Amino acid sequence: MKESPEALNFIEQIIEEDLANGLPKDKLRFRFPPEPNGYLHIGHAASICLNFGLGEKYNAPVNLRFDDTNPAKEEQEYVDAIKRDIAWLGFKWANECYSSDYFQQLYDWAVQLIKEDKAYVDQQTSEQIAEQKGTPTTPGTASPYRDRPIEESLELFEKMKNGEFEKGAYLLRAKIDMASPNMHMRDPILYRIINAHHHRTGNDWCIYPMYDWAHGESDYIEHISHSLCTLEFKLHRELYDWYLDQIYDSANLRPKQREFARRNLSYTVMSKRKLLELVQKKVVSGWNDPRMPTISGLRRRGYTPDSIRKFSDLSGISKRDNVTDVSLLEYCIREDLNKTATRVMAVLDPVKLVLTNYPEGETEILHMENNPELPDSGTHEVPFSRELYIERADFQEEASKKFFRLALGTEVRLKSAYIIKADSVVKDDSGKITEIHCTVDLDSKSGTGTEASLRKVKGTLHWVSIEHAIKAEVREYDRLFLDEAPDSHEDKNFLEFINPDSLNVIKEAYLEPFLANATLEDKFQFQRLGYFTLDTDTTSDQLVFNKTVGLKDSWAKQNPQKEQSKPAAPAPQNQPKKNPLSEMQQLSKKLTNLPEEKYASTKANIQKLAEEINYEEIEPLFNTAAKKVGTRIGVMLILGVLIEKGQEKTEAAKVFIEAGLNDSNELLKAEAEAIG
Repeated sequence: MKESPEALNFIEQIIEEDLANGLPKDKLRFRFPPEPNGYLHIGHAASICLNFGLGEKYNAPVNLRFDDTNPAKEEQEYVDAIKRDIAWLGFKWANECYSSDYFQQLYDWAVQLIKEDKAYVDQQTSEQIAEQKGTPTTPGTASPYRDRPIEESLELFEKMKNGEFEKGAYLLRAKIDMASPNMHMRDPILYRIINAHHHRTGNDWCIYPMYDWAHGESDYIEHISHSLCTLEFKLHRELYDWYLDQIYDSANLRPKQREFARRNLSYTVMSKRKLLELVQKKVVSGWNDPRMPTISGLRRRGYTPDSIRKFSDLSGISKRDNVTDVSLLEYCIREDLNKTATRVMAVLDPVKLVLTNYPEGETEILHMENNPELPDSGTHEVPFSRELYIERADFQEEASKKFFRLALGTEVRLKSAYIIKADSVVKDDSGKITEIHCTVDLDSKSGTGTEASLRKVKGTLHWVSIEHAIKAEVREYDRLFLDEAPDSHEDKNFLEFINPDSLNVIKEAYLEPFLANATLEDKFQFQRLGYFTLDTDTTSDQLVFNKTVGLKDSWAKQNPQKEQSKPAAPAPQNQPKKNPLSEMQQLSKKLTNLPEEKYASTKANIQKLAEEINYEEIEPLFNTAAKKVGTRIGVMLILGVLIEKGQEKTEAAKVFIEAGLNDSNELLKAEAEAIG
């Protein structure tokens, strides 16, 4: 039965429309085209799952193509890591391709453009080219070399190829339209001199194609039907099509570029440049540090392929950039591990517990269920003895009625074992408790069916036998950043928001002996503590476990309550009222990194401020720097409200709106379109 349109995302709807309009199904072909200049992260998982998911849905081939056009930043290490990550996610590519495979063809097509007077060799500096390109509202000016004779451009281009010029001395530019409202069409660069060693072609080439030129033509060579890109390439689509127009043969399939939103994640950064900075400055131990949002980091932390694919499915495919709360990712791994992880016991902060009436020297073998979610998961043996470790936090000498763990005079059950009662404690000279002495109800053993075993007590504690426990290092991870959107602050560096407590290393944790045989693929629930997996730093002499995620979303639970629990401070007398314009600017800073619902509420708050802001106050902000896009969106929102209330569209306002309409940021563009 055919899926209803409501069940399809907008990309699938496009494909279904193309099939309905005559595209043969056997012509469908997709690709995932990473640049090998860094490790893949959770944001890339959206594109991976989309493209390979479409391949599975339509039984169509999906190429893995490395767009390796910048040898200065690309390495074989990244190629290998990308292949490893995609395979680990469970996807298989039809062909392993490289843009560098097509360097000769791309060069030949560039020569063809020169011969047709559609490209020319320029020798301006990048600064000069940027200056003569104009602005979105003013046309550019032609390069003084735009009308260079064809033969001269051909000769210079060949010399560029042969390595006869220094880096940056010459460029090849397409000859399109210096007055185009789309800045990407104003004689874009096709080739530049790099003179760098390429990880695949070595020193064969001294010139390298720009991404825009190589990407679309590579799609064409590989017969890709749908070239799916992220939203920042939407304004590049016109150039993508122009390049195809120059070499397209109607006998071949013509690729179609369509765009979808990036997947951003709260409490982290997704820029490869910024992730590389974290690595280079040793904020993290490497690209696969378990705190990193990279797929290799998530794998090392204990995430599973199914959890990441589920996360991509739940996040969906959107037409607008937004931020997905990291809690959704944690929910996905928690749900997955709950069904598959083996239940074991470990004590991370131990205090000794002595069962004074349990026979000395006796060891009893108990059987613990591996996973109650899996009926056929079986059991494993756990040794029980007179002296045990429990968590220090599970005992208080004097406890309130709401403390359901062990206290003097109270009873708890030891997991899968007996009911015990705390009688006394032993302390060291500093007053720290070193031992808890308890009596055990020897008739209360779990599963025996005795009357004592059926008694109900309020708490159950995990434990390990001291005599049989194995030592391990345990690494507990928290979010790497304290701020929800660490790279959204125009006046602060994202590194200022690093969480100093993102890693807690416990050098001596005590685990039940079953874990001595753990492997890197195994997943465990440490009872009452969270989900853990073995780390790659493990050696034959030292077990190292990483905490993947807690049993509950402690961050979401604790942080809002901390804020809510604070009593509202009384407002100081005669405190000056906050400036509405400053408040608007403050609210605007995070607009580009907010989840959809938070964006809507923040937008409404900014629009409300328009009641206290006049046109004269915002006009100077029309010239806000392009990189401060959040502020420009806020100004656009205020301007929209003022115009709706009768404010005249001045010439300056028209220019500002026009610039917004041509901006690469989809949010700014949308708000400009709303004004009209």
